[in-house]
Amino acid sequence: MRLYIEVDGDGPTVVLAHGFAGSARNLGPQARALRDRYRVVRYDARGHARSEAPDDPRAYSLGALAADMGRVMDEVGAREAVVGGVSMGAVTALAFAGAEPARVRGVVAAALPASPRSGRGLGSKAHAFADAIERWGLEAAGARFVWGPESGLDARWAQLVRQGFLEHAPHALAHGLRGVVAHWPEMDELAAPLAAAGIPLLVIAGATDAGAVASGRALADAVPGAELAVVPDADHLVNLEQPARFNEVLRAWLDRLPA
Repeated sequence: MRLYIEVDGDGPTVVLAHGFAGSARNLGPQARALRDRYRVVRYDARGHARSEAPDDPRAYSLGALAADMGRVMDEVGAREAVVGGVSMGAVTALAFAGAEPARVRGVVAAALPASPRSGRGLGSKAHAFADAIERWGLEAAGARFVWGPESGLDARWAQLVRQGFLEHAPHALAHGLRGVVAHWPEMDELAAPLAAAGIPLLVIAGATDAGAVASGRALADAVPGAELAVVPDADHLVNLEQPARFNEVLRAWLDRLPA
């Protein structure tokens, strides 16, 4: 399956994955901030934007997304890398690190989804969201579940989120909601392989994103030596809402990693 990939800069490889219904474009501020010292690899996840969108619902699972991250590394010739992402991309990176720890120098997990047990966040309404996409289409479903009045997004962010959301194949988002988002792992499940392998971990959350703060603290507490950064005046789109602060934290952590 074809995945759309972008590469910026030269140096140690950093692979970044976007969140659900996003694209590699969402990580542009990070690529621009790091490319003078690092080779930053971004890609559109399967079913998103410029990558292929299989019709088979069985093609959408966290295991498939983690395997795709390894395929991207192979495609760019990276034997090992720092891997990370935002929201779904963060969970993908954690799953990949658990499956292929020898290929991972460190993990960056930003804007982690709320725990499935909490009853909050996208995971708790994934099936209803998928049903709405199939019944009403992307525009109406997105207005209800993503950028509408209950989202907390101001007009500017709502417009940007809507613009990105509408470029995806409806069937792919519905399959992703049911196959991936509805089954977010708990943080202790994701933490165990990192703790066992001693993989460095940076967790970033927006201060007003309660679900991500709670998930981030749970993950960081379970991985010895993990660092947690809570960014003021930011919510779930933390890397876009406060890019300068986000990039400062990320770059400082990357610069401290062993060669």
